Amino acid sequence: FQLQASGGGLVQPGGSLRLSCVLSGFTLDSYAIGWFRQAPGKEREGVSCTAPNGGNTVYADFAKGRFTFSRDKAKNTVYLQMNSLKPEDTAVYYCAAGALEDVTIVQALAHPDYMDDWGKGTLVTVSS
Repeated sequence: FQLQASGGGLVQPGGSLRLSCVLSGFTLDSYAIGWFRQAPGKEREGVSCTAPNGGNTVYADFAKGRFTFSRDKAKNTVYLQMNSLKPEDTAVYYCAAGALEDVTIVQALAHPDYMDDWGKGTLVTVSS
């Protein structure tokens, strides 16, 4: 399985970015897909996670109302639209996939180790 995230960059506070994650070797219907991030000196944390088959999507509190998870089944790609970005959103953002047997997406969001496969991250820097 491979996941390739892209779309990061430098953006001013209040700006927007859309991250993309292309999945290969598996379909997004089969696995939960999540976005996670890791800021310098901090642990990796969940941003958003969606259940297999485009089911329920959950967001971290800091992402609610600002970030939107979406998916394009035809392109086997998921996206994270990030609006109203703040300096504290600066981090490397990762997409990940997980079978989540006996684990909910809420649990996976809180515990990234539940995810099975990770892509290389994309750096988002929010600064003026």
